[in-house]
Amino acid sequence: MNTNTFKYTLFLSLFSLSVLSSAQDKKDQTPPPQRPPAGGTLIEEIEVVRPYKPVLADAVKIRRNPDMNTVAAFKPVLTYNIIDKKLDLNTNIKELQAQKMADEPAVVLVNNYAKVGAGNFNTALGEVYINTGRDEALQGGAFFKHLSQEGNLSMQQFSKQEFGLFGRSIADDYSLSGRLIYDRNATNFYGFDPASSIPADMSKQRFSTIGAEAEIANNYSESSSVNYSANINAYQFSNIDDARESSVLLRGSLNKSVKQSNLGVNASVDMTSTKDLAYKVGNNILRANPYIKLKASGFNLDLGVNIVQEFGTQSRLNIFPAVSAELPIIEGYATIFAGVNGDVLKTSLRELAFENLYLNKNIAIKNSLEKMNVYGGVKGNASAEFGYKIMAWYKTMEDLQLFVNSPALINRFETIYDNGQSKILGIEGEINVKASEFLNMTARAQLFDYTLATEQEAWFKPKLRLMSNARFQINRKVIIDAEALFQEEVYGRINGASPGTFTSKSINGFIDLSAGAEYKVNQKFGVYIRANNLTGQSYQRFLYYPKLGMNILGGLNYAF
Repeated sequence: MNTNTFKYTLFLSLFSLSVLSSAQDKKDQTPPPQRPPAGGTLIEEIEVVRPYKPVLADAVKIRRNPDMNTVAAFKPVLTYNIIDKKLDLNTNIKELQAQKMADEPAVVLVNNYAKVGAGNFNTALGEVYINTGRDEALQGGAFFKHLSQEGNLSMQQFSKQEFGLFGRSIADDYSLSGRLIYDRNATNFYGFDPASSIPADMSKQRFSTIGAEAEIANNYSESSSVNYSANINAYQFSNIDDARESSVLLRGSLNKSVKQSNLGVNASVDMTSTKDLAYKVGNNILRANPYIKLKASGFNLDLGVNIVQEFGTQSRLNIFPAVSAELPIIEGYATIFAGVNGDVLKTSLRELAFENLYLNKNIAIKNSLEKMNVYGGVKGNASAEFGYKIMAWYKTMEDLQLFVNSPALINRFETIYDNGQSKILGIEGEINVKASEFLNMTARAQLFDYTLATEQEAWFKPKLRLMSNARFQINRKVIIDAEALFQEEVYGRINGASPGTFTSKSINGFIDLSAGAEYKVNQKFGVYIRANNLTGQSYQRFLYYPKLGMNILGGLNYAF
C-alpha cells in the first residue's frame, strides 16, 4: 500500500469517528446545568422554529407539466336496468287526452215551495209553488198567491189572488209550452174629497181575468238556417159591473240566415172586443214587420218597416219605419246605438185596470198613435261587475191617453185623450252592479218633458222617477234586500161646476223605501221579515187615494 494512501485513509477514518461521537453526545446526553454567572445575569439558549418558507431557488424543483403516466385509471361501476318498453318513433303531435273527472253526486233539487206571512194592517200572505222536477224534456207546475190588507180609512181594503198552471215539452227539433192563468183583484172606492160635503160612493170594485197561452218554437241548430215561432194568447176580462173584454192574439215570426245577414218577418193579428153598459167596441189590429239585419265588424244594422192596420170600430192604416243600428266605439266597454220607429199603442180595458183600480163605468177606448220615436244613446260595461245604459228619445204622439177624475163621481176615474199631436222628450239612465255573487244592485232614472196639444198638464204622469234595488247575501244563511222609489210632484184634474171648466190640483212627490231580510234555518225552513214604506208617508198615486203607511210583514218559508 502506498504510504500516502494509507495516511489519507487513516485521517478520514478518525474524522468520521469524531463526528459520530459528537452527534451521539448531543442527542442522547443531557447538557449539564449551567450556573448563573456572578452578578445575577441568566443566560439561556432558545431555539426558534418557523414555518417553511421556500425561496425562489426551490421553485425549480416543481415540474412544469404533469406526468400523464402516473395518473391512475378510473373505472366506474355501472348498473344496467333494461325496461321492457317499445320505443315510439312517431314524432307527430298527439291529441291531449282530458283526464276523466270523478263523478259528483247528483244535487237533490227542491221542487216545491210554500210561504206564509202576516203583518199589521191585517196583512195576510200565502204562496205555493209546485214543480215536476229535474226532467228537462218535460216540465210542469202550478202556483197560487194570495195577499190581503185593510187600512185605517173606511173601506180601505185590498185583496189579490193569482192561480196558474204551466207546462213545457222539449222535442228534438221543437219546443211546446203553455200556460193557464186566473187573477182576481178586489178593492173599494174608498177615496173622497175632504173639502166636499157630498158623500162619496164607496161601493166595491173587482177585476178578474181568465187567460191561456201556447207557443211552439224550433230548437237552435247549427245546421239549420231557418228559425220560426208561433204563439196564441187569449183572455177574458170582466169587472164587478157589466164591463167585459175578450181578446185573441196570434203572433208568428220567421227568420233565415244568409251569410252575415238575417231576413225575417214578424206578424200578428190582435182581435179584441170591449163591452160596457153604453157601448161595444171592436178594436182589432193587424201587424206585419219585414226586416233585414246586417252584421259586419261589430256593426249591426236593422232595416225594416212596421205596417199596422186597425179595423173594427175604427179603421186606419199606418206605415212606420223600423230602423236601428249599433256600433262599438270601445270594444267590450262602450257601444253607441240609435234608431227610429213608430207603432199603434193599443188601449185595452184590462191594461187600464192594472194601472188604475178605480175606473168608472163606460171607459172611453181609443188607440194612441206613436207617429215617430227617435232614440239614441250609449251602453256597455265599465268592468266585469259594472254595466250601464244612457239614452235619450223624442216622441210625437197622437191621442195620448190620460186619467182624470170623473165629473160625476169624484173618487172614480175616466180616460181622456190629448187630441192632436203631443211631444215627449225623455232621458233614461240605468246602471247594474254585481260586485260579487253576494251583491247585486240596480238603479234607474227617468226624466220626461211633455208638450201637449190641448191639455194643460200630463195628468198623473210624473216628470221624474228614480228607482233602485239591491240584494246582499251576507252568508249562506242571511239575505238582505232593499228598494227605493222616488216620484216627483204630479197634477190631477178636477172638473168645475160648469161644463168644460176644471182646476188642477197638485199631488206631492214621495219617496217609498222598503227593506227585507231572510234567514235560512236549514235546507227546508226559513224565516223572513219585510218592511214597506219605511218613511210612513200616506202618499197618493191617484187623487184622493192615499196608500198604506209603514207595513211590517213576517213569516215562514218551507221547501219540500
